[in-house]
Order: sequence, then structure tokens, then C-alpha cells
Amino acid sequence: MPSAAERTRTLVQSTCSAVLLVPGLDGIPQELLAPQARVVGCDGEVFLLFPADSPVVRAATHAQDDELSAVLEVTDVAPVAVPHRIRGRAWASGWLTRAPGLAEPGGMMLRLEVGELSVDDLWGASAVDPEDFARALPDPLVAHETELLQHLHAAHGPQVQELCALLGERAQDPSGAAAEQRARGLRAVPLALDRFGLRVRFTGDRCFDARFDFPEPVRDVVELRRAMHLLFEAAAH
Repeated sequence: MPSAAERTRTLVQSTCSAVLLVPGLDGIPQELLAPQARVVGCDGEVFLLFPADSPVVRAATHAQDDELSAVLEVTDVAPVAVPHRIRGRAWASGWLTRAPGLAEPGGMMLRLEVGELSVDDLWGASAVDPEDFARALPDPLVAHETELLQHLHAAHGPQVQELCALLGERAQDPSGAAAEQRARGLRAVPLALDRFGLRVRFTGDRCFDARFDFPEPVRDVVELRRAMHLLFEAAAH
């Protein structure tokens, strides 16, 4: 499974929605607290792009000689329609300063020096060491995950549905109904994808997730296609 540091780094560097929470800006509309872009630096700091006249930039400017604490909150929502669509959240808290000269005219880059991190997602909740976060790499599929899941759902729905055949006893409910009978009543939706495998949410009389691990971690979309082919082949037989 991906480490907590890798999962946090993946969320921070993804296209998931994010807001920067700054003391004193509690009444500001959330869209004004959302960075236009974000990137993680080589030392684990997070660079956030805002309009030069945004409330966050003004707060960082006025606090230039003092430490301005802030929390970056990232919310991960499944790109396909499923019950309970929020897949996870990550938080990076630290101290905010301006980083002049890194943005185009009209913008200002802010630097968040990270002191504490945590993640609460489909794998569980965990605190993350800032040094581990700085060393971690984002999942290699993060830039493609949304498109891949939507494609799986739209173009390969029957094959995803056939993954029910790999559930075994997990397709059985407490009433003792046969796995095959229960599987026929389940609806399968691809929920999450990473280098280690595919997570599917099954809904019907009940709702649960199942992970389908790849034989080995994939490094890119080409290797992912092979891994998915093997997975679908196993379900068909």
C-alpha cells in the first residue's frame, strides 16, 4: 500500500480542491482562499499561487515580520458518481510568507513552510512526518487518475462489474445468501486508482469497497493497461 507520506504528497500535488485557512480570514468566501496553483518544493515546502490582491496575500504582506500560521486543506472527491464521494482529506499546517518574483504580473506566490501534516483517506487516518513528506514521491498515476476512472466507468462498466467474481465470500451477506446470487445484485463503480491497484465501490443492499491489487506496482499508463488486462482476464475466468 502507499505510505501515508506518499498519499499526502499525492493529494497536495493533485488537482483536488484546496483552501488555505488563515487566522483572521474566517469570514472570507472559500473561493478566495483557493490557490490557483500549488507545487511542492524540494525541501517539502508548498508554493501556492494567488492573485496579488487576494485577502491571503494581503494577510501575508502585513505579517511580513511576524510568523503567519496557515493550514492548507485538500479535499479529494471521487471523479465518478458513487455514494459517499469524498475519498479523503489532507492537511498541511505551517508558516506562510511571500515568495516574490516567482509569479507572473498580477499574481503572488506564497510559501508554506510545513510543520505538521496529516491525512484521512480510504486507507485510514495518519500523521505524517514533514521529512517523510519531503522525500515522498506522488503516485505516478495521479495526473491521469480522473480521466482513467471516468473512462473505466463509461467504457468498461461490464468488465468492472465482472470483478464481482473475484470477491469470493465478501459477496456474501450475513443472511447466508450464496456469493454468486449476492454478486448479481451488486453495482460496481471504479473508485480509486494508484500504482498498487484498483479500488472498487460495490453498492446494492449494502455498500463496501474492495481492493484489487496488481501483480506488481505499475510505473506509468502503459504498464497500467497491462495490469488492468490481467485483472479483467482473471475475473472473466
